Amino acid sequence: MSASTPRTVVRAATGTGATLALATVALAATGTAGHAADYTVREGDTLTAIAKRSGTTAARIAADNALADPSRIRAGQVLRLAGPATAPAAPATAPTATSYTVRDGDTVSSIAQRHGTTVAAVVAANGLDSRAFIRAGQTLTVPGASAAAAPAPASSPGTAAAGYTVVAGDTVSSIAQRHGTTVAAVVAANGLDSRAFIRAGQTLTLPGASPASAPAATPAAATGASYTVRTGDTVAAIAKRHGTTVAAVVAANGLDSRAFIRAGQTLTIPGAATAPAAAATSTTSSGTQLVGNTFAGRTYAPQVVGAANENKAALLAAGVPSRSAMQAKVIATARAMGVDPALAQAIAFQESGFDQTAVSPANAIGTMQVIPSSGEWASQLVGRQLNLLDPDDNVTAGVAILRSLVRTHDDLPHAIASYYQGSGSVKRNGMFSDTRRYVANVQTLMTRYS
Repeated sequence: MSASTPRTVVRAATGTGATLALATVALAATGTAGHAADYTVREGDTLTAIAKRSGTTAARIAADNALADPSRIRAGQVLRLAGPATAPAAPATAPTATSYTVRDGDTVSSIAQRHGTTVAAVVAANGLDSRAFIRAGQTLTVPGASAAAAPAPASSPGTAAAGYTVVAGDTVSSIAQRHGTTVAAVVAANGLDSRAFIRAGQTLTLPGASPASAPAATPAAATGASYTVRTGDTVAAIAKRHGTTVAAVVAANGLDSRAFIRAGQTLTIPGAATAPAAAATSTTSSGTQLVGNTFAGRTYAPQVVGAANENKAALLAAGVPSRSAMQAKVIATARAMGVDPALAQAIAFQESGFDQTAVSPANAIGTMQVIPSSGEWASQLVGRQLNLLDPDDNVTAGVAILRSLVRTHDDLPHAIASYYQGSGSVKRNGMFSDTRRYVANVQTLMTRYS
């Protein structure tokens, strides 16, 4: 990705959070002592554990065995392990798994953290879907967990799940921020689809939410001006109006990788000497309306549409490859990631017509129409941070999500439906009428690209 590639404005009305479930493997020695040995994969361990016991790294094992996708390792496969002079410690020395009963407010991430393991390991050990949905009362196997792991916190006003009634203009992102939880946790707790559609009057369960809204962050004083965030603001727009950069604002205020801000929050603007210009609306910072505010009968909040307009303007300003060039990227990426190129092309055409400048009112970006929160999920799937405004990263994100859906569904139509409607919604509600049309269109397009 070139240094001039714009960064994604991440305020979105939709989102999922999930991690790639790594396949579990175990190994038994079949080689003799020396600089390298052969081992046969079995069930019951992780690639990371194999590497640790063997005195090497998961990346080294993948490289030595030309593994394009470590999650595809299967029982019976023979791996070549280089480095140790003796066979690794017996699998019995690995930490044992424990059982855990899910409580209100739990997330896979919090459970994994308390037990000293990883989200991927918990997902794999329990056969969870790509969104890592869990429910109160469910019993999980926690691999590699210590018996002395801290217990789940007892229900209390600060940690128990709370109820919230959606009001007009709400988004999952804004609700999560106000209640001190995450988009992924709200999506999982309520079984929302991949676009996290909510409607006024809907009652949501907010895991780990405090009854009172989380207070706005108040960063320590620093050189530069102070600015109070208004509805519709994005970090990119604020930085542009003050003649600074997104990176500088993020660093000065200790923002996370998604640069989340909320109305009422006070930011330190490094290098800024004057009061800010008027707050952004649903247009770009220059006032241009490039993206509307409705899609499929739904109207999106001004801050979401504002982010969509900022992203649209960034793509137009940066310049993007032609549609034929984007199609070629889709084909090459699909082949490299083990996805049917005809399927990837059909999805890309149905979503955007291979147009990398396409941005929807829901802030779905680029050729593959990936929303920022799904882009974070895709980043976890591929193991690096993806920028949805970058043509190659955008295609990688969409194909990675598509690969995960194909692997976790029994048939292709349901995988296609989940790309559009969301896996949880498809499982819970079946395909909506517009989803059935979407699936039919994609399957028809596949015959064109086969």
